[in-house]
Amino acid sequence: MEVGILAYGGYIPKSRLKRDEIFKAHSWFNPGLKGLARGERSMANWDEDTVTMAVESARDCVAPDARENISAVYMASTTFPFQDRQNAGILADALNMKSNIQTLDFASSMRAGTAALVVALQAAKGSEGPILLTAAEKRMTKAGSPLEMTTGDGAASFLIGSGNIVAKFLGGHSESVDFIDHFRGDEAQYDYTWEERWVRDEGYMKIVPTAVNALLEKSGVSASDIDTFCFPVAARNVAGGLAKKLGIPEEAVADNLQANCGEAGSAHSLIMLAKALQEANPGDKILVASFGQGCDTLLFEATDAIKNIRPNMGVTGSLANGRSESNYNRFLAFNDGLNMELGIRAEVDKNTGLTTHFRNRYMAQRMIGGECSKCGTAQFPKSNMCVNENCGAIGTQEDYPFADKIAHMNSYTADRLTYSPDPPAFYGMIQFEEGGRLMSDFTDITPDDELSVGMKMRMVFRVKDYDNKRGFRRYFWKAVPVAATTKGSE
Repeated sequence: MEVGILAYGGYIPKSRLKRDEIFKAHSWFNPGLKGLARGERSMANWDEDTVTMAVESARDCVAPDARENISAVYMASTTFPFQDRQNAGILADALNMKSNIQTLDFASSMRAGTAALVVALQAAKGSEGPILLTAAEKRMTKAGSPLEMTTGDGAASFLIGSGNIVAKFLGGHSESVDFIDHFRGDEAQYDYTWEERWVRDEGYMKIVPTAVNALLEKSGVSASDIDTFCFPVAARNVAGGLAKKLGIPEEAVADNLQANCGEAGSAHSLIMLAKALQEANPGDKILVASFGQGCDTLLFEATDAIKNIRPNMGVTGSLANGRSESNYNRFLAFNDGLNMELGIRAEVDKNTGLTTHFRNRYMAQRMIGGECSKCGTAQFPKSNMCVNENCGAIGTQEDYPFADKIAHMNSYTADRLTYSPDPPAFYGMIQFEEGGRLMSDFTDITPDDELSVGMKMRMVFRVKDYDNKRGFRRYFWKAVPVAATTKGSE
């Protein structure tokens, strides 16, 4: 049975922090950062984490009506919000998946994304349905460090299985080598990195060629036949140097997205793969390699279906939908780099009753409302009585998913009295096109954005609030204006 990629998607946060703003803040201490102070890095909002970004990329990859047959959900990251709560389970919940599926987390290496992809490709041969794989990353970095400059936030998703595949899996190879280019201990907040030239010469230039050559030999494909080479490293000329050493054409080296995204850790090789698929033609051979205590290599060939199956936005659409951010302090505040005075309104205890959380999880994490089986009126939240004044039937509510419904703004407010990590707090009434209304928080909006009654809104899965005292976070759905950019391949 031939397996491969059935669908793919990507997500890059809307805000892009200008690197020269980071440099301006730290040039007095480390003028050497000037060489990295070009372009922008992606910057997750205060209410985004790896789970919420994974949800967005998965929604970009798989439509609601195609999720019913998925047999497993895999998620990869080195920056999971929960160390002992299955993050892939939250992802599956937000996608309104059935409960009789397998969910797995992959972590602890920059190869977590490709490792999960390898496992998904192997498991798909014997699975009852396709496997959804997502990788996402939001790395914490020290202020003024090179990593702060070169990293970025983002996610990519793939639907793996057999059938009408867009990219055929030709083979893979892994080399496991305990080469420590960086590490993060159990109680550490930030990565500890080693000297770049040593990592390049002893790591990249020796371990990666071994893995790539082994794969090419097993698959019977020549290096000169590679159309796209995806290698996620921020350092200049490393991917090009590897291509030259391996005999891969120079023009095959994929853009590492340093100009407008940055390196998204374990997710970056898959983000580059998603972008390569978005630009691929039938017959193109795509080689993906990732590095981290060894090297994973995977080889794909685009099929004729590649032109017919495209994500809604994809990586290129997300990149095109970006907004420049010049406020470096906002970035620091969102990433706990500043010990700010938040005011007494921020001191409310956010303890979440886990019993209540479980009972309301379908409403909160799946955004399931109700639809009256008697009159067809949709409402959120679901209740025992129909809200239609001409109906009022009791016990007629059936589950009705709202997360993927389009709404329109009925009213909006920018509130500076209510506490928000990014004031003002935007919220208002939205009316769904197919019925139902909700007083909703808005996100990804700035005071400079033009809002108008009637504008289209879509729902996104975000962090509602943080319980920093206990290390818990609650998720809910918020409204954002529908992006002007759709169909990232257009």
